[in-house]
Amino acid sequence: MSYLSSMRIRLFRLAMALAVNFLAVSSMAHAEEPSAVPSRSITDNVPEELTIVLAVMSGKCTTLKIAGRDFGCRAIAFFQTEEGRANFVIALDDPADNSHIITFSGDNGRRPQDNLYELPIDRMLLKSKDRPRVDGLPVPLVELSAGMCKQIGTFATRQVSSISCSAVDKNGQKYVLQYESDGSPIAVRRVRQTKAGRPAVSPFD
Repeated sequence: MSYLSSMRIRLFRLAMALAVNFLAVSSMAHAEEPSAVPSRSITDNVPEELTIVLAVMSGKCTTLKIAGRDFGCRAIAFFQTEEGRANFVIALDDPADNSHIITFSGDNGRRPQDNLYELPIDRMLLKSKDRPRVDGLPVPLVELSAGMCKQIGTFATRQVSSISCSAVDKNGQKYVLQYESDGSPIAVRRVRQTKAGRPAVSPFD
């Protein structure tokens, strides 16, 4: 593996870890104070090579099916790298595994309407308490997948009414999410852009 490829993998893992930490901290903040904004310490250590946009939503998962099993969710977040890869991260309400997190991940998001963001999904990232760690960071299991996420609402207005995702991985396992907002404003963090040119399409725009 080339040095550049290795660095990209490390940065992506760090981005995932930051997003998960942001999600967890924000989930607790919303539970204690709905208007709370996550601490800057979450984003202070973001490497300059990445721009990460983070948002945490408040609401409930009316449907969350993972490989045939039904779950509730503790929190849901969105983050996007400067290169354009976008991710919907869901912390599962799993009494047997407090580290159970799944991510619908994809490229080439689009906004066919002002109030609609669509993200084609090409992989699922699966994290659990049994996953190994590299350099102290959890390494999610990556399953190549095909699917779609649709978000109604925009982060720019701090309002999202719903998110629906559906994907099937290469082994035929299905992942389905239906999230409904409780109407609370979204907590958003945006790290400065380091690349010149037009940024990737984002629900923040």
